[in-house]
Amino acid sequence: MPELPTIRRVAVGSTNPVKIAAVRAVLARADIAATVEGAAVPSDVPDQPRGDDETIRGARNRAGRAREALDADLGVGLEGGIVELPDGSMRTCAWAVVVDREGRAGSGGSLAMPLPPAVAAMIRDGLELGHAMDRLTGGRDTKHGAGASGILTAGLIDRQRAYESLVTYALAPWLSPAYYDMGVDMGTGERGRGWDDV
Repeated sequence: MPELPTIRRVAVGSTNPVKIAAVRAVLARADIAATVEGAAVPSDVPDQPRGDDETIRGARNRAGRAREALDADLGVGLEGGIVELPDGSMRTCAWAVVVDREGRAGSGGSLAMPLPPAVAAMIRDGLELGHAMDRLTGGRDTKHGAGASGILTAGLIDRQRAYESLVTYALAPWLSPAYYDMGVDMGTGERGRGWDDV
C-alpha cells in the first residue's frame, strides 16, 4: 500500500456508537492508527432526510463540522435517508462524506434496500426509519444497534457493516492517492480531478 498522508485524528459527526465503530473498523483495516472521536454536530437536514441530495448534504455538514470541532485531520459524516420511487415504493439510502483540513472531500453511498410497505407508511406519517423499525419489531433504539439493514437482511448486513462500506468508498482518494491526483494546482488553486464537489 502506498504511503498515506498523516492521519492522526479523525472526527465522526455523530456520537452514535455504530457510526464511530464503523469508522474505527475501516481505519484499522487500512492500517491507519488514528484516534477516532465522535462529535455531536448538527446536520442541518431533517431528522429523516429524503432523497440522495438531502442525505449527502447532511453527511457533508456533519463531516465538516466534526472536523472543525475536534481540529481533526479528517472529518467523517454518515447520514441515512429514504428515497420514494415512482411506483410508490420506498428504499433506503445512506452516504458517507470524508473531508480533510484542505477542504478536499470524498463520498461513498447508496445502500438502496427496499423497505416494507408498513415501514414506508409510518415514515410517510412522520416517523424516522429507526422509530418505524422499533414500532414494527417491538424493539428499542434500532438505529444504535443492528439498524433496519440488520433486521431486514436477517443479520447478514448490519448497520455497522453497511456503514463500513460507505466509509471505505469515501476514503478511496486517501487510500489510493496516485489514482485521484490529490494535489492542488498552485497556479489556479483548483483541486485535483479526483475530488468530489460534495
